[in-house]
Amino acid sequence: MIWLLACVAGYFALLLFIAWRTSRHQAGDAFFSGGRNSPWLVVAFGMIGTSLSGVTFVSVPGAVGLGRFGYLQLVIGQALGYVVIAFVLLPLYYRLGLTSIYGVFAQRLGPRSHRTGAAFFIAARTLGATARLYLVIVVLQWLLLDALGVPFWLTAAVILALILVYTIEGGVHTIVYTDTLQTAAMLLGLFVCTAMLLQRLGLDPLAGWEAMRRAGLAQVWVLEPRAPDYAVKQLLAGVFIAIAMTGMDQEMMQKSLSVRRLADAQKNMLLLGVVLLAVVAVFLYLGGLLTLVAPEVGVTARGDRLFPAIVQTALPPAVQLLFVVALVSALFPSADGALTALTAIACIDLLGLPQRADLDEAARKRIRRRVHLGFAALFMALVLGFKALDDPSMIALVLKLAGYTYGPLLGLYAFAMLSRRRVVADRWTPAVAIAAPLLCWIVDSHQAQWLGGWHIGLELLLFDGALTWAGLWLLSRPAPPTSSQSMKS
Repeated sequence: MIWLLACVAGYFALLLFIAWRTSRHQAGDAFFSGGRNSPWLVVAFGMIGTSLSGVTFVSVPGAVGLGRFGYLQLVIGQALGYVVIAFVLLPLYYRLGLTSIYGVFAQRLGPRSHRTGAAFFIAARTLGATARLYLVIVVLQWLLLDALGVPFWLTAAVILALILVYTIEGGVHTIVYTDTLQTAAMLLGLFVCTAMLLQRLGLDPLAGWEAMRRAGLAQVWVLEPRAPDYAVKQLLAGVFIAIAMTGMDQEMMQKSLSVRRLADAQKNMLLLGVVLLAVVAVFLYLGGLLTLVAPEVGVTARGDRLFPAIVQTALPPAVQLLFVVALVSALFPSADGALTALTAIACIDLLGLPQRADLDEAARKRIRRRVHLGFAALFMALVLGFKALDDPSMIALVLKLAGYTYGPLLGLYAFAMLSRRRVVADRWTPAVAIAAPLLCWIVDSHQAQWLGGWHIGLELLLFDGALTWAGLWLLSRPAPPTSSQSMKS
């Protein structure tokens, strides 16, 4: 137990050293943009950890016993979505020279739409990040801290305080490098645990796959159209989840925009899609091994509790140590990047700090720090709220929340980028963005009575975005013709 805690403390000391090295000479808006000189390969590798998070590390392997390999359908769709981000969204962001990607709403729709997009990102990222943070803290409690009598709230407070220490000054540039270290530790834990379970079962990788196939765990494609995880729905949902949760997410895009050249940012995004698909496939393979070994070692836990229970029961102490370090590594990228991105959006889009001529650099820095601390306090409150909820599968909850909160962002972006119409009642955009998820919730709550055998799954995100787009269309009119068009007519 002491060795585990000492290892975690040493790991965190290394993060602090990286933060100190990367933030020593930082000034101006470098907290938000990273100085636009981050190496693209480092950014791509670090973004793997941010995209996966503790939810993937624990929930995806635990879900194999319930849904087999069906989650891979969604990830294949996400890989296709990264292609759209690379060749549609990134060129737009670079052309407009954006630090906050929601500045496109101000340019094309109006100030209320701009603030609405920023507010929905804040809601989406806050809920998603705290759900991921909660899951990892719960697992740390099971493995280590309950036995020491440490209360859950104290664990959450200490972890958030640690994250604050290395993010409050460094911003994006620091996170690019700390995420790289954290991703490496998480992937090392994944591959070592997989190898140890194969050894425990006396199988090589191909024999392990064959054992999963015989046990009925290896099914990827769901071909029943009315099923909530029907393949076509999952693929389409994956495409739009990637576009919404990565391409329209300030936390993810601020790292890509910290790269100097558009071509390098595009390589970063395409590499991310390929590697993410491969890594999730290994997580699912690990989940199959966990499901196979559980009866052999007498583990009855399911879902999110399966992986930590088997690590604690069936694997040697050295692997338990690595698992804890990998779990902490999965925790930090989803929380530190979210805190920095939320601070950026609040300061740039809601408070307009870069345009405040009445504030000097020191005053801007004070406000930015207070906003950062405020979001940390909000994270703490929501983590305690998730503790009261105690959902058995956090990955399902995270994706469900994303449908409600990222849907309006998807609709706003689709209207701003693809429509030639212009909103004439910008003041009504907040009402449209709130009404769309509310209508989705009503339909979702009554789907058994209203939709017969059809089950709404992750396509909820598409419905939400389509309703937002339709509301904006009703409040818009065709854009006035350009001078050249007028002359032709």
